[in-house]
Amino acid sequence: MDLVPLELAYRSGVRPMERVIAQVLTSANVEQKRGETEIVKVWNHLLDPQLTAHAQPSALRQGTLFVSVDSSVWLSEIVRYRRKEILERLQHSFGSARIQRVSYRVG
Repeated sequence: MDLVPLELAYRSGVRPMERVIAQVLTSANVEQKRGETEIVKVWNHLLDPQLTAHAQPSALRQGTLFVSVDSSVWLSEIVRYRRKEILERLQHSFGSARIQRVSYRVG
């Protein structure tokens, strides 16, 4: 009985474990989620606790940080008086290439 063809067929389907893990992590967007978690931590430490109680980052896409604000009153406060300060602090922590702008929305 010749088992060589069966062994060759089995070997061709085998992939190194590190490649499989890398593909799983990539498909699950683990790095992106880790980055977003880091932004939330820094957000909570950098900014006034009163502000962070009403506004939290929700996503980061193509250099834009999306922030959810719990009321239109706080949205107005942030956009009028704190928008520039928030952007500067985040860019100082993460770099202006990673966070180019911040978009606020009630929700």
